[in-house]
Amino acid sequence: MKKRPPRTATKAARKIKHVSYPEALHSKVRELNDQFRKSLRGGRIVVTAGVHALGPDRVQELLIQVAAFNQFSSDNDPYGEHDFGAFYDRESQFFWKIDYYDKTLTAGSSDPSDPDKTRRVLTLKFASDY
Repeated sequence: MKKRPPRTATKAARKIKHVSYPEALHSKVRELNDQFRKSLRGGRIVVTAGVHALGPDRVQELLIQVAAFNQFSSDNDPYGEHDFGAFYDRESQFFWKIDYYDKTLTAGSSDPSDPDKTRRVLTLKFASDY
C-alpha cells in the first residue's frame, strides 16, 4: 500500500506557480532593468543632443523622473521587461529606452538576463527625436 503525502504538502503543492522559461527570463530582465533604471548605476546613460542642450540641472530632473517611472502597461511594456517609458514634463514628451549590448558595446547581448554577458544602455530623448 502506497503511503499518501500529508494533506498540508498536497495543499502547498497546489499553490506553487509554475513559470515558463520565457517568463522567467523576462522576469530576470525586468529585475535587472528596474535595478539599473532606479539607481542609474550598472550601465550607461545616453541623452540625445536636444536633451543635452537643456543643461545638466534639467537633465538631472528628467533622469529622476525616469528612475521613478512606474506607469508600465501592456501597451508600453508587452514583454514585462520594463525597458521603455514615456512621460510628459513641462509640456514636452520624453521617451526612455533600455537596450542590451555585449560587454564590448559592439553588438547586442546574447542573453539580456545574464549581467555577466550584458551592458545596459539607457537612452533619454524627446519623443520628437524618435
